[in-house]
Amino acid sequence: MKKWQCPVCKYIHTGDEPPEKCPVCGVSGSKFVPLEDDTAAETPEAETPATDEKKTVAPEKKAANNTETPNASPLKTEGRAMVYMKKTAELMLKHHAHPVTVHIPNGVIPVAAALFILSWIFGSPLLAKAGFINQVFVLIALPVVVLTGVLEWKKKYNQAQTTIFKLKIGAATVTAICCMASIIWYLVNPGVLESSWAWVFVVINLLMLAAAGVAGHIGGKLVFKD
Repeated sequence: MKKWQCPVCKYIHTGDEPPEKCPVCGVSGSKFVPLEDDTAAETPEAETPATDEKKTVAPEKKAANNTETPNASPLKTEGRAMVYMKKTAELMLKHHAHPVTVHIPNGVIPVAAALFILSWIFGSPLLAKAGFINQVFVLIALPVVVLTGVLEWKKKYNQAQTTIFKLKIGAATVTAICCMASIIWYLVNPGVLESSWAWVFVVINLLMLAAAGVAGHIGGKLVFKD
C-alpha cells in the first residue's frame, strides 16, 4: 500500500491513490505527496564505492562553500531586528505558542458568559463586574493569540485557503469583535444587564462563546488529525 501526505496539515493517507480531498484540512487530493516506503529508504551496505566518492568530493565542496560566503554573519547581511524576529518566530512555532496561548480565551470566555447570564437572571451587579474583568483578560490575550495563529497559518499550513481555515479565521474574528463590543458596551453602560437591552448583551456573549468553540474545535482537529 502506498502512503500519501497532505502538504498542508501533514495528514497521511494509505491507499493506492490519494483521497479526493484531505479529511482534515480539505486540501485537494491532487496536491498530496507520495511517501517513499520504509524498505525503499534502506540502502544496502555493499555500495561502499559511493561513500568513497563522497569522501573525495567533500573537501572540494567545503572549499567551494568557503569561497562563497567566507566569515558571513547573518547580522551583517540582514538587519539585526529581522534576524531576531525570525528567531522568535521559529521559537514560537517550535514550542507551539498558538495552541498554548489560545487556551486562555477558550478557558475564560465560558466563565465570562456564565457570569453575565447569572447576573442577568439574579440581578447581581457584582457578577456582571466579575464577567467584565474576565473579558478584560481575554482582550489582553487576543493580540498574542492572533499573532501566533497567523504565524502558524503562514509557516506551518502554507496559508491554505480551504474551507476549514476560512471557518477558523472567521470564528476567531467573530470572537474578537464580540469581546470588544461587550467590553465597550459595559464600559459605556455598567448597568446594561439591568436594562431592556440586556438580552442583546447576553446574545453577543453567547455568540462569542459559540465562535470560540468553533475555532477551538477546528484547531483541535488540525492538531490531532481526527
